Amino acid sequence: MGVRLLVLAVLSVALMVVDARFSLLKPARSQMSLVLMDAYWITDLPGRLWEGVASQFGSRTELVAENEKLKTENLLLQGRMQKLAALTEQNVRLRELLNSSALVNEKVEVAELIGMDPNPFTHRIIINKGERDGVVLGQPVLDARGLMGQVVELMPYTSRVLLLTDTTHSIPVQVNRNGLRAIASGTGNPERLELRHVADTADIKEGDLLVSSGLGQRFPAGYPVATVKEVIHDSGQPFAIVRAVPTAALNRSRYMLLVFSDTRTPEERANDAAQAQENLDAQGGGPVIPATVPKTVTPPAAAAATPAATPAAPAAAAATPAKPAASKPPAASKPPAASKPPAAQPAARPAAKPPVTAPATTGRQE
Repeated sequence: MGVRLLVLAVLSVALMVVDARFSLLKPARSQMSLVLMDAYWITDLPGRLWEGVASQFGSRTELVAENEKLKTENLLLQGRMQKLAALTEQNVRLRELLNSSALVNEKVEVAELIGMDPNPFTHRIIINKGERDGVVLGQPVLDARGLMGQVVELMPYTSRVLLLTDTTHSIPVQVNRNGLRAIASGTGNPERLELRHVADTADIKEGDLLVSSGLGQRFPAGYPVATVKEVIHDSGQPFAIVRAVPTAALNRSRYMLLVFSDTRTPEERANDAAQAQENLDAQGGGPVIPATVPKTVTPPAAAAATPAATPAAPAAAAATPAKPAASKPPAASKPPAASKPPAAQPAARPAAKPPVTAPATTGRQE
């Protein structure tokens, strides 16, 4: 019996070392999660049954009061939604004026908490969405109040989420009031975060809201992260001690959202935006100068060069500038008419001084 126990202990230690330092056991763990799904469901069954029984035996007074409360909250949320819709439309119009592409709303999916890591020194939870549901590593997770963490391990139907308060987790944030950037790190306490390397003279105070800055290319920008609870200034230290409380209910939330944000790199987004702008310019662009402009400019010059060659029809030459050019070849093809231009030229030269009598003298000579 002692030998068996010793062998099992050595085997357990060896498996833990291999699992901690190598990734050889990840496929086996993924397959074992399929078996553990039934265990999760069975362990969660008493809670579900209790909730069902309690909801069935709830008093009518409590249900009526809750219904009135929900109606009031619904009206308030509808009013806020209308205001947010107007602000969204205004934001879109301003972005169009700035010739920039509008931000695409992130796609979200609801997930449910089904387990927690029993290790008290790590803050990790298990949700009922996995690789088969499209979840990816590093995907942000949030609840109704703010960011909770990110996915760090994938299984076919479940995922493991690392919470913000874990000692190994950090997130780039900024103060919503003035845009001051900092790094919020976990402390191991589910009710506390700390800002690292904040200058003692930085403009940050108690009550400031910290939101995600999006600089780490992991969390989308603008989501609430924490609220500053305490700022300690020490004249002998270069950095201030800033403590914050997470806005998300990390140890109470049961339902959460998985955010499917844009996975393109900044270079790909810039290339797509440039390509879209080129397509827009190609659709709206065109030749500014029409093709008939050179034809309308040259005929008046040709008509002005031979004013005396067609004295019988000056109005027709002005109205149809193409006819004088067409009448030249027949006049040049007749040999007897070659002697007429020298006789007409002396009459055309004195006609330049008296322009009124020139047509009459030309008609008499003919």
